[in-house]
Amino acid sequence: MDTRIQIKDRLPGETAKAYALREISDNIINLELKPGALVSENELAKTLGVSRTPVREAIQELQKSQLIEVFPQRGSYVAGISFEAVEEAAFLRRTLETAIVEELCDRINFDQIERLEENVSLQEYYLNNGMSARIMELDNEFHHDLFIMCGKENIYNMMHSMMGHFDRIRVLSLYSIKDIKIVSDHRAILEAIKTGNKANAKANMEKHLMRYKFDKEELEKNYPDYFLKVIRGSSLDQSESVKRWPGNKRVVGVVDNETGL
Repeated sequence: MDTRIQIKDRLPGETAKAYALREISDNIINLELKPGALVSENELAKTLGVSRTPVREAIQELQKSQLIEVFPQRGSYVAGISFEAVEEAAFLRRTLETAIVEELCDRINFDQIERLEENVSLQEYYLNNGMSARIMELDNEFHHDLFIMCGKENIYNMMHSMMGHFDRIRVLSLYSIKDIKIVSDHRAILEAIKTGNKANAKANMEKHLMRYKFDKEELEKNYPDYFLKVIRGSSLDQSESVKRWPGNKRVVGVVDNETGL
């Protein structure tokens, strides 16, 4: 197996299943495991240093999240990106996060502003220096902090569990769209919160969370095999979706030479 998938250390007290689930999920979302890639229990267990049972259980959880498709007698494959799932996730984020920034306009304190300022300033630095991977981490941290500052971290965790397809779109956009707007969006959101302007905070958050619509056409053109086609509101027959992915012959973690994705 290509070992270029990114494996982090197991956390203290973390169960084997939780570790496997976290690592497989992160590699799918970060596109180290690409749509159509074969997911091997044996190879993943060996790479993670755990038995096959927690890996199998993690795959079952990711199947429920529609990030992995399991085909009897064929194997398990990373699911294509579903724009239906992206739309649903985006709706949830817009509903929750516009309410969060409106609430923050009334309650944010100096220390919290300083924390967000530091985050956005780092994003601007990394954008200017072409360090996209770090921007993604800071982007996640920025939105997570907004919920924490409102005392609603449990809601964030619930929302985060549904973001797999949406987050893969974010990763693709970050690495392939030349005119990245997310950092300037975060700056605009922060400035609105600092001045207590609820209307601007809400409008800027809505615009920010709709960026994927502007990138959709270019992403589908550049990565057509990454996306599921939809007919009459449901995805194509599963066996057909696997057949049409060139990635169905890949081993876990193989990286395309031309794109790096």
